[in-house]
Amino acid sequence: QETMMDHPLRTISYIADIGNIVVLMARRRMPRSNSQDNVEASHPSQDGKRQYKMICHVFESEDAQLIAQSIGQAFSVAYQEFLRANGINPEDLSQKEYSDLLNTQDMYNDDLIHFSKSENCKDVYIEKQKGEILGVVIVESGWGSILPTVIIANMMHGGPAEKSGKLNIGDQIMSINGTSLVGLPLSTCQSIIKGLKNQARVKLNIVRCPPVTTVLIRRPDLRYQLGFSVQNGIICSLMRGGIAERGGVRVGHRIIEINGQSVVATPHEKIVHILSNAVGEIHMKTMPAAMYRLLTAQEQPVYI
Repeated sequence: QETMMDHPLRTISYIADIGNIVVLMARRRMPRSNSQDNVEASHPSQDGKRQYKMICHVFESEDAQLIAQSIGQAFSVAYQEFLRANGINPEDLSQKEYSDLLNTQDMYNDDLIHFSKSENCKDVYIEKQKGEILGVVIVESGWGSILPTVIIANMMHGGPAEKSGKLNIGDQIMSINGTSLVGLPLSTCQSIIKGLKNQARVKLNIVRCPPVTTVLIRRPDLRYQLGFSVQNGIICSLMRGGIAERGGVRVGHRIIEINGQSVVATPHEKIVHILSNAVGEIHMKTMPAAMYRLLTAQEQPVYI
C-alpha cells in the first residue's frame, strides 16, 4: 500500500510487463543549483539542455500485467481528454478504425529501399599505425530504425578514418573485422572499436547513409494520434505499431524540419502545436540528437 513512485503521465516513456516484472521508464527534471539558475537567466538558450534524467523502475508483482494495462488505459483516457479539448468526440474513432487505418498503410522507410541496394553497402579498409585510434565518434541509429546499429557522427581531423577518404558522417557500420554491430549497445560497439587500437588494418562493412533521416507520417485527421512524444525537439517515446513508427520515426532523434519548416530554434510548445495540428502527409527530417549536439558544438567529440 506504500507509494513507490509518483510521475506525471506525460513523463512516462516506456511501460512493459514481462512475466511478473513491470518495467517503467520516466523522465524527471534535474534539480537546479543556484549557479545553474544564474547561467540560465543570462543564457536562455541553455534552458532545454540537460534538464532531465531517465529513471527506470523495475517492480515484481503477480499483478504485473494488470498494472501495465492500467497505465496503458490512463494514456488512453488522457488522449480522449486531448480530443475533447480540440472539439473532437472520442467516440467518433474506435480502436477498430485505427487498426483498419494501419492495415491500409505501408511501412514508409527510406532505409528499406536504401539498404536493399547493393551499391550502398560496401566493405571499407582503413590503414593506420599500430597503437593509433581509428578517430571516429559513433552514436546510436535510434529505436525504430530498420537495422539498429551505430552511425559515424564525427571524424578526427587528420585521423585514419578521415585520411582514408572512404567514410562519411552518417554512414552506418554493420560490422568491423567480421564482427556484427547490429543490435549491440553503444558501449559494446565502442569497446569493439577501442579493441582495434593495435591493428594496422581495419575492415568495416558500412551502408552509405545521409546524416539526416526522412520521415513520412500519414494522418487522415486529428482523431488519429501520432503515436510519439517530443521533449525540446527530441523524440523521446514511440508507440509500437502506431502511424509514427510506420512513418520511420526514431526515438533519440532531433527533429530538424517539419513540412519544409525548420524547427531547430523553435520553442518546445510551438513544435508540439505544429505536430498536434498537422494532418495529411507530415514530412519530417530528423537526425540522432547526439550527432546534432556534436555538429552544433554543444558537445565536444570523444574520439575512439
